Amino acid sequence: MGREGGYYLFCLDHVRQFNASYNYFDGWSNADVEAFQKDAVTGHRPTWKTGSDGERASGHKGGFGRAFEDPHAFLTGRLGRAGTPARKLKPLERKSLEALGLAEGSDRAEIKARFKELVKRHHPDANGGDNRSENKLREIIQAYNYLKQAGLV
Repeated sequence: MGREGGYYLFCLDHVRQFNASYNYFDGWSNADVEAFQKDAVTGHRPTWKTGSDGERASGHKGGFGRAFEDPHAFLTGRLGRAGTPARKLKPLERKSLEALGLAEGSDRAEIKARFKELVKRHHPDANGGDNRSENKLREIIQAYNYLKQAGLV
């Protein structure tokens, strides 16, 4: 056909007939059609892999997989620095950290490590089914789940 963008004035019956006979991919090879279908998934726009490619020491990633600097520390308040809280803790977050025996400035790795340690220590199998230990384990799991939900883990 080769007349994309041209207009025809057809009655409804002839529109149906024309549409049934029209093939956009007429003359294309199977490989070309498959490539078109693959690109159609992303709207024929380029894509980049996600991950640590291009990540710099600052830990911030820019759009399209490129790393960028944060010279004015705009993101530091959101992402936090080692040893300082990223934001002011809510009372339940503070209480959950206390249940795990951690300070306010604890980072993800410290919270996870402490959780694993306490679960092993207070698990009923390790304490002969002691109810006090079982209750403490419930408290620890509940505190960890809340911290996870709040985005601190």
